[in-house]
Amino acid sequence: MALETLSEHLCFGGVQGFYRHASTEIGLPMKFGVFVPPQAAQGPVPVLFFLAGLTCTEETFAIKAGAQRVAAELGLMIVTPDTSPRDTSVEGASAAWDFGHGAGFYLDATEAPWAKHFRMESWITLELRETVLSNFAANAQRVGIFGHSMGGHGALTLALRHPGLYQSVSAFAPIAAPMQCPWGEKAFTGYLGADRAAWAAHDATELVKSGGTLPPLLIDQGLADNFLAAQLHPHLFEAACEQANQPLSLRRHTGYDHGYYFIASLIEDHLRHHAQRLV
Repeated sequence: MALETLSEHLCFGGVQGFYRHASTEIGLPMKFGVFVPPQAAQGPVPVLFFLAGLTCTEETFAIKAGAQRVAAELGLMIVTPDTSPRDTSVEGASAAWDFGHGAGFYLDATEAPWAKHFRMESWITLELRETVLSNFAANAQRVGIFGHSMGGHGALTLALRHPGLYQSVSAFAPIAAPMQCPWGEKAFTGYLGADRAAWAAHDATELVKSGGTLPPLLIDQGLADNFLAAQLHPHLFEAACEQANQPLSLRRHTGYDHGYYFIASLIEDHLRHHAQRLV
């Protein structure tokens, strides 16, 4: 699929680029970033998809996380999709920061008027994946996924819903039980309707309870995160994993909040976690 190059920047011997393509799944142009490590000049390298959180764009992680130095060392490509369709002309899509534009929740909406364009799951798992594999030196057999907050939810659920598609998974402060928090209830009601059975198919805790499995997981959670008690519920996901014998390292960190200072402090651990399974 044809790409439009928006910008490219030499970075730790590799290239951090930002691109746009006409998405058939979304029905609109979609933006994404790609960090290509220097090792890609010699052949295909493992690729990680990072899913960002509410209000973020394809640039947020690339600018704030400080991931490129270690990714260049380890030979990891990192793809950063935008967090939703943009300029959809859907009434109310920009009315709230936690729903609509910037808040796609990494699912395919089934409710009008969202169903036409809000097809983030299909875009990421099918179209964007193929676009990256076709246009960059990425190894299709060595693909991982990780994310933050809403994107942590996305990383967990997409890996659970598409067994075998991702060989490594991790998350920072994920929305781990969205059916039981205000963010998730709002998003699921709007995108999926009132049927809670449909919600459960996009809830990582419920998916693990129903038999879904993942590669050994790394999750980091800051204990000074102001969203921890009301929105994230990692303890519920932890309990489901324990009951299902799903390997999980859930690390809790005193003093860290929900933002990118937390991600930047621990990004090296996550990249090395993925490299152990992919490189």
